[in-house]
Amino acid sequence: MATIKGTKKQARKRHRQSLERRMRNRSVRTRVRRQMRLMRAAMAEGDAAKVKELLPETISVIDVGWRKGVIHRNTAARYKSRMARQAQAVIAGEEA
Repeated sequence: MATIKGTKKQARKRHRQSLERRMRNRSVRTRVRRQMRLMRAAMAEGDAAKVKELLPETISVIDVGWRKGVIHRNTAARYKSRMARQAQAVIAGEEA
């Protein structure tokens, strides 16, 4: 971060804080997306055992993203609802 002569101390601090928050939010968002990608891959394979194993973990990671304020509450609910519905379809298809 290049400091410019004449910038207020508060402005430099706010900029520093925004960079720290950005990195923190980015890591949480990446974790959520990665977990959802793993879940979708397991569902595409039709592996019911893996889906059963990944579903609670995926829901937990989505909840963490919501609690940390990285994703909106309704977005988290939508992700969880869709994941659960698709997972149930894979599990039911495997049992039938």
